[in-house]
Amino acid sequence: MQRLYDFLRRHPTGVDTFWAVLLLGFSSLWVAVDIDGSKKIVAAIFTIGLCLVIALRRKAPVKMLLLTAAIGVGQLLAGIETMPADFAMFVIAYTVASAPTVPRWASRCALAGALFGPALSAVRFRSAFNERSAGESLFATVLLTVPFVLAWVLGDSMRTRRAYWAQLEERAARLEKEREAQSRIAVAAERARIARELHDVVAHNVSVMVVQADGAAYVLDAAPEQTRQALETISGTGRQALAEMRRLLGVLRTGEQPESGEYVPQPGVEQLSDLMEQVRGAGLQVDFQVEGEPRELPSSVELTAYRIVQEALTNTRKHGGPDVGATVRLSYKEDDLDLLVEDNGRGAQRELYEEGGADGLGHGLIGMRERVGMVGGTLAAGPRPGGGFRVSAVLPLKPVR
Repeated sequence: MQRLYDFLRRHPTGVDTFWAVLLLGFSSLWVAVDIDGSKKIVAAIFTIGLCLVIALRRKAPVKMLLLTAAIGVGQLLAGIETMPADFAMFVIAYTVASAPTVPRWASRCALAGALFGPALSAVRFRSAFNERSAGESLFATVLLTVPFVLAWVLGDSMRTRRAYWAQLEERAARLEKEREAQSRIAVAAERARIARELHDVVAHNVSVMVVQADGAAYVLDAAPEQTRQALETISGTGRQALAEMRRLLGVLRTGEQPESGEYVPQPGVEQLSDLMEQVRGAGLQVDFQVEGEPRELPSSVELTAYRIVQEALTNTRKHGGPDVGATVRLSYKEDDLDLLVEDNGRGAQRELYEEGGADGLGHGLIGMRERVGMVGGTLAAGPRPGGGFRVSAVLPLKPVR
């Protein structure tokens, strides 16, 4: 049964043609029996025209409305009273009023025909009403008008309802597109975050490995033990870099966060001590200070603080010059976490590298500003008075829930 219903919905013109053929057969019998003389040919032509209106009402509703109006006027002029094929007038009034693509003027014309058509017919064929009283004639006219008007009202109601559902569908489609756009934006933001993570991981660990490799080559013959320690540091740093890169690239491939426990957690302020030891082992003298009472921080703030310190110390090793030293100060305030990383290297030249001006490859300060901006903080970076470079960040703290 459902298949039949779906078939009929897919072929509306075929359904209309079927009903038109039935109406044509019934109306032809009526014309053959009840119409006499020369009016029979005219009535047959009008019947065929009205059946054509039924068959093509959905394909060309406005043209069929005009054809119906012409046949109605022709009936009045030819003196042919109501016949079975006039049922098409009800149908076309409903169709024009209900079709959302039909101009409103056509719908209003259909309403005008529904209101005045029966009255014009009563005036034209008033001889048939002479046998009745005026009240009976008026009642018959109203009784004939009501079905036409109801057909138009029903069609207009369907038009309004279809427009309402079309609006709801359009709104749902628009919301779906907006959700997809937001999802794509979220994916792009996540990929940008992963790219920053990769930049921090690769830049830091590779710089440590380069420094250790240079040191090992320098003392290879004179201090074998130091060479062995340097090689062990290179090996450990390389494994750590590979582990973090696997984690980040795994998220990048799947687009999802890794399962808990599958990879190491994101670093935070507690891992800064390990970072200082690693940096000192690479030959950079760092003074690390913690002020205030340490407390639990939002994970986003912890990761941002760690990456800023890591990036700042990496850039100190890369651009600070020989015999450079650095100071890292972490201050817990009531409403924010303050970070200060200073060195005594080549501050002005380093700024050129960091902004991408010297070699065109530096993105350290850009990444820092993006990270700080994501947590609603502020960042100040630039050469220190008297030499060196300073990175200062203020990260607002929110209650951990």
